[in-house]
This record gives sequence, C-alpha cells and structure tokens, in this order.
Amino acid sequence: MNPLGFLTLAALVVAALAATPATQRTVSSHLTAQDQERFAKVFSEGLKSNDLQSLYYASANVALPAGDVTSTCKRLFTLHGESKLNDFEKNFYLIGARKNFGCKEALPAKVETAVKAALAKDATTAQEIYYNFHSAKLAGLAVDEKVRTTLGKNLQTVLKKDDSLNSLGHAFAVAAELGTAGSFAYDRIEEAFVQADEVDGKMLQFEGGLSITALIVNGGFKLATSLSKPAPITADQAVKFATYFLSRASVQTPKGVSVLLEALKLLASQKTIAPVCVRLAGNGQLLPESPVLSVRVCDLLGKPLSPALAALSTTVVSRTSNDALVSKVNLVPSKDDATLYTYNLKSTSPARGLYRVDVDAAPSYRQQLQVSVLGKVRVSSLEVGVGDTDSAASSVKRQSVAHPSKLATVLNADSQQKVVLKTALVDDASGKPITVHQCFVLLRHQETRQEIIFVAETDSSKAYKFEMDVGARAADFGHKSGLYEVRLIVGDALLSNSFQWHLADLELKFAAGDSQQQQSVDAAASSRKPLPEIVHQFRAPEKRPPRFVSDLFTALCIAPLVILFGLWAKLGVNVKNFPLSLGAIGFHLGLGAILVLFGIFWLRLNMFDTIRYLIPLALFTFICGNRMLRKIARGGSSEK
Repeated sequence: MNPLGFLTLAALVVAALAATPATQRTVSSHLTAQDQERFAKVFSEGLKSNDLQSLYYASANVALPAGDVTSTCKRLFTLHGESKLNDFEKNFYLIGARKNFGCKEALPAKVETAVKAALAKDATTAQEIYYNFHSAKLAGLAVDEKVRTTLGKNLQTVLKKDDSLNSLGHAFAVAAELGTAGSFAYDRIEEAFVQADEVDGKMLQFEGGLSITALIVNGGFKLATSLSKPAPITADQAVKFATYFLSRASVQTPKGVSVLLEALKLLASQKTIAPVCVRLAGNGQLLPESPVLSVRVCDLLGKPLSPALAALSTTVVSRTSNDALVSKVNLVPSKDDATLYTYNLKSTSPARGLYRVDVDAAPSYRQQLQVSVLGKVRVSSLEVGVGDTDSAASSVKRQSVAHPSKLATVLNADSQQKVVLKTALVDDASGKPITVHQCFVLLRHQETRQEIIFVAETDSSKAYKFEMDVGARAADFGHKSGLYEVRLIVGDALLSNSFQWHLADLELKFAAGDSQQQQSVDAAASSRKPLPEIVHQFRAPEKRPPRFVSDLFTALCIAPLVILFGLWAKLGVNVKNFPLSLGAIGFHLGLGAILVLFGIFWLRLNMFDTIRYLIPLALFTFICGNRMLRKIARGGSSEK
C-alpha cells in the first residue's frame, strides 16, 4: 500500500472511532419497584371505577378478589347499559371484562347478536373492525377463514379512505390475527413508523401521545411476528421508543399503564434489538474510604437479563486531566443481586473530582456514566482578629483557632474597627490547598437569632479571607449591638465532610443612638409583617363644569324646539287632514317613543342598552311609517 493510501485508511479509521456513539442499545432508566407499586394502585382504583374502559383495563392486569366478583360483575353490566360509548367499543369492554372477572352472568343476547352482525357487514373504520373482531374472539364466536378474508378486504378498503396513525395502528393489530389475509398491511408499517417525531434526538413518539405510540409499536411488532418478518424498527429506534415509554412511567390511568406495560414487555422480548438499562446503582458519589463503583444492568422492566452478560468491563477517566484511572477492567457480579455489578477503586487511590465511566458489554451494549469521587477537607489554619478601620489587614493582631475548637476569649469591636479572618483549607489526603463551592462567614445574634452571611474570598495563595468594617456595615445589622456568634460554613458537591464551625464570639457595639437603633429594630420588625391590603380604586371623575355653563348649554339645546312650537302657533297648525289610521298613529307614537328613549339615554342608559331598545322601536316606526305613506299616496291618486 502506498503512503497516501495508508494515511487515508488511518484517517477513516480515526473518523469511525470518533463517530462511535457514547451509548449503544442502552437506556438510563427502567421501571422500578416504586413504579410497579404505583401501577398496582392505579389498577386497584380502576377496579372500583365507574368507567367501563378503566374497569376493562384494570381487569386485564390484576385479579379481582373472590369476594368482590358478584358485585363487580353486576356493576359491569349496569355500566355497559349506561355507557355512551360506541356500541362496538362498549361491547368489547363488557365481553373482555366479563371474561377476565369470570362472571357467571350470561352475555346478553342482544350483545352477542350485535357482534355477529357486525362481523357480517362492512365496517367504516379500522377501529370498528378491531373492536368487533376482538369482541368475537373474547366471546368465543367462530371466526373462520371466510370471515378473516372478508375482514381483510374490508380493512384494505377502509385504509384507502383513512390512513391516519390511529387507523393504521388498529389495522396492524387486526391484520396480525388474520394470517395471510392481513399480509397486505405489512407494507404499510414503514409508512407508519416514518411519521414518528424525534424529541431532542433521544426519543421517538407519534402525534397523539402514549396511546397512539403504543398502539402502532405493539401492532407493528405483532404483525411482523405473525408473518415471520424482521422487526419493523432498528435497534437505535428501539432505544428511542423505549426512552419515550419510560419517560411516561408517571401515567395515572388504567389504560395508559396497561398499554405502557404491554409496549415495554414487547420491546424487552425482542432479543435482537432489545435495549437494556445500564445505570449507576447509587447516587454516583464514591466515598474516599470506600470508592466502590456500582452499576446496575437489567431489562426495561427492571428484571435481570436472560441470559446474563458474559462480561461487563469499564474504563474510568478523569474529566479534569483526561487520564484513565482504570482501563477495560471487568466489573464483578453481585452474589445477592443479579442486576448489580461492582468494582472497588481503592487500589487506584482516586483523587477528588468528576470521572467519566465507560461501560461496555461486547458486542452490543455501551453506556457512558458519570461519578464523583468525594474528598475530605481539613482546616489547616484559621486566624481571626479585630483592628482599627484605617489600619492595614496585615498589621491587625490576630488569634489562631484550631478546628473544631472555639476561641476562648470574646472579641470586641466597635464602629471604628474592623473584623478580619483568614483560613486555609487543604485536601485531607494530599495536604494541598483546595477551593470549595461555598465558604461563608455567618454572624448570628445570640438573643434575637438574626443572621447575616458574608462570602469569604480567595487570595493568590488559595486562602480564604474575610474583612468587615463594623461602622460601614451597621445598617446591615440594623444597628443592633450585642454578642454575635461567628461561624465558618464550608460546603462543596465533592466533599463528604462539609461543616459549619462555631469558631468565636464577637461583641459588636454600633455608634447609633437609642432612637436610631429603635427605628432600625422597628423597620426590621415591620418588614416581616403582612403588607396592607391592596384595594383597587377607580379613577376619580373629572371635575364637573359650573352650574351656569350647564344651564346655558341645556337652554341652547331646548331653543330649537321652543322656536318650532312658536312658529307652529303663529302659522296655525292644521291637523284636519291627519289620517286616522293604525299606521299613522303607530308612526307618530313610535317617533315619540324614540325621542323619549334618547332622553333616557342622555340621563341614565348606556349605549348598548339604548341600542337594544332602539332596534324594535325603529322597526315598528319604519313599518307604520311605510303604511302611512302608502295610504297617503293612494288618497292623492284617487283625488286626481
């Protein structure tokens, strides 16, 4: 091979290794004992339910106490009669629950007749075919080859009109029972699974949630198995579907729990593609005195693998330095728990920090986990002292305190002084200085138990220091003089011995007078009381105009009406030709009523109420006015 070809091959190999996924045919969770207990409770509640569907799914998963059979069967038949579900669906639930409970009551004749009749005629939906077919099977009715062929043709017709996910899922479940008559549906499996939605690159689900996803997965696998065909999905898709189903383990309905368990059992039984759970057995924290790595390996239901893994190896790598702590070592199976594998890292003396754990079970399973090795912190030294505010911190006289002792003397500080503290924290194993996530100095008043917390900062030598100007911080303390406890709080996610240390007592004296101190105390006390109730207030109305302006505006509005009546009186109003008819009288009454309504609107009504009254009045006035004008027009024509 020439050098160029060799380099190309090497590059391809490196790229392939880099592209190897961190996980392979593994998930990070499984059904726990707590999940199973909760499922049992859901089914137990379902047996007491007055919902026909819940009663059926509960009966399919748990046994009914012998003493409750008679009363439950009676309730079952009552619920069937009262149910508003489709006839084919409620008949299926009745027949199935009756068989599961072992009811002695005979199946109603009309139900059996309805099931027989449904098989003899063409259904309009795949869901109807599904329920009718399984009702017949549960009722013990004969479903011969002729009926299966007819159902297969009916199913093909239905799918041409409706190929939704719900329709395809029910069609797969029925086709799996039809033998060769249902083989046509296998060609539609890929069409269904390609519609799955991927979530965060980790899960696959179908639109419609748990029920539709379980329906299609269960139906697709059953159909492929009945025809001796390969699994309809790949191992990678099986992992993503399993991850979705496990994420729905909190479902609270009997139907949801039932279809969830059916789907997980089915995936776990597919030996060629079934994912397994590889996870940490504990909380992922390894104690320094006993750093035992514990890994749990089981199927999706939390049961031991059968057959058991031949070997399970692991590589532990530091996330800080990328150095391997151990490489390709075999985990030891536990004698008491078939799902538990352990490895003791004591001989490697792991340092405090985070580690990546690569777990491999050749050739199919690979999982990447993370553990933290805890360490212990030790107070190497601590100095505390009080000095003048304007003096340098290095010149303040300090006293040393050994952990976990307390300073024998009480420190005293007033508003012209400052308090300084410096401590060095080291790793207990190596003796090297370390930094922690939390290093606080807490001051607590011994009488009122009020606390104030300060953050200690690190310097260039990784020592933590704290400095407080008493006078400048007086407001933070509410000018409350008195004896305070000085406590050091040290905590970190990678420490097994986080602590709070009462290291000294400090007498603080603030310069505030009695009145100022009392105001501060009152302010602090009032800040802890309920605030006054917030009452909504509408905007205050604007100031009305003077009475003279209002009266003048009213007079100007009335003036045209006064002028009109005055002119009528001067000219002499002629009412002799007023037509005495219903139309004329109604028109003038309606017109007058409209004017009165406008006056009431001005005084008290709003626009919407006014329109509601105005519409019928306007229609009445319009009709009467039309009749009046028509009569006047006819009278004028006759005179000519």
